[in-house]
Amino acid sequence: MVERKHDREFVRTFFTSPTAVEGEDDSAKMIRSASGLRGMQAPDVWVPDNEDATAPSMRDEGVDNIVEVVSENGADFPGEIHPRVVWHRNSPTTRYQGFQQMLEISDPENGAIEHIDGFVIPEVGGIDDWKKAEEFITIIENEHGLEEGTIAMSVIIECGQSELAMGDLRNEMGKPTNNLERMFMLVDGEVDYTKDMRAITPTGDLPPWPELRHNTSRGASAAGLIAVDGPYDDIRDVEGYRERMTENQAKGMLGIWALTPGQVVEANKSPLPPEEGGWLLDADGREVELDEEDGVQVYDGDRLSLEESGDGYVLRVGGDEIELDEDELREELLDRTEYVPSMDDIVDSMEEFEAAKEAGRGAIAMEQAATLRVDGVEVDLSKDRMWDEATYQAAMTPVSLFQDVYANRPDQHEDLAEMYSEDIVERAMDVGT
Repeated sequence: MVERKHDREFVRTFFTSPTAVEGEDDSAKMIRSASGLRGMQAPDVWVPDNEDATAPSMRDEGVDNIVEVVSENGADFPGEIHPRVVWHRNSPTTRYQGFQQMLEISDPENGAIEHIDGFVIPEVGGIDDWKKAEEFITIIENEHGLEEGTIAMSVIIECGQSELAMGDLRNEMGKPTNNLERMFMLVDGEVDYTKDMRAITPTGDLPPWPELRHNTSRGASAAGLIAVDGPYDDIRDVEGYRERMTENQAKGMLGIWALTPGQVVEANKSPLPPEEGGWLLDADGREVELDEEDGVQVYDGDRLSLEESGDGYVLRVGGDEIELDEDELREELLDRTEYVPSMDDIVDSMEEFEAAKEAGRGAIAMEQAATLRVDGVEVDLSKDRMWDEATYQAAMTPVSLFQDVYANRPDQHEDLAEMYSEDIVERAMDVGT
């Protein structure tokens, strides 16, 4: 059994900022600004980026800036700090430069290492390359008198070799020949991955790479690590960013790269349960959020229509027309609707199941009911969902995330109380404990 070295169970946000900006009076302005982020604008993991985000000619100065800014402001930063250094699987020179950068940043005399949680290693190759980086960090800990394993290591998956290496990681961790137990995050880097795979798209855009994201999530789950998706570079496309996160969360990948404080806010909130519950309707293949009016769920679109006809109903979906009696209509609409529970709903259900379990019952039925209105025709819908221990544990995942956020991000307590209310926050912190 591999012993986990970190307290964090989840990472929602991975925010990078250049360590040195050329042509500025203060070359450290970007990381100095990032170090002052608080609340929902502050990421769970901040990455002063001394690799791709910083010009090669500025990287020595970038190391100095990391040391200066983190030693001054790191104690007050609410998230974890994991600088990214240079590395490359095919370049011994670059790997040595990365070693030197980590050695300087980790020197206790410089005052930064007490606020730094780990390092991010880019461009790794096969598992032997991961071991080289890990060995360098072990050497650095011994050189500076730090306890072995105190510096976490995360890698960016940017090539086929590193993608395959995730399958080897679980068997390698815990062996006495390495300290890979220090591993923390597996982060996708789709841009370099696309280059390594020699992939081409007609528009030149990046492929979506759902397989990579699935493999990274699976590799992280198998090894007890945290999976993080790569950057979404269309920073104005907020809806696309949200869709990407929703797709990721269904794969168990709850973290994502953020390029701006605005993306940080979106990514910090996205995996948390919603403030309000709501009903969704499948309207000819399109998922539509229903509006609530006086307790009734209303569909007001043109992709689906409903009218009474004699003793029955006529439902039109796209070009299809279906004649249904009352029971058939109810079943059809039940198949087309889903309920998205709020935090309050989830906590209510968990508390009810905990009480039932305490009373010796292994499963209970939870009712979901609503009145749906389409073209003025109202239909009462209700369905029961069986809750057993497996259902309860699945529902615990978003609540565990919330509990992890609340425990590790006290700077967000006020925001969370404003989102959910103090009462719901208190109840959410009690369930499952």
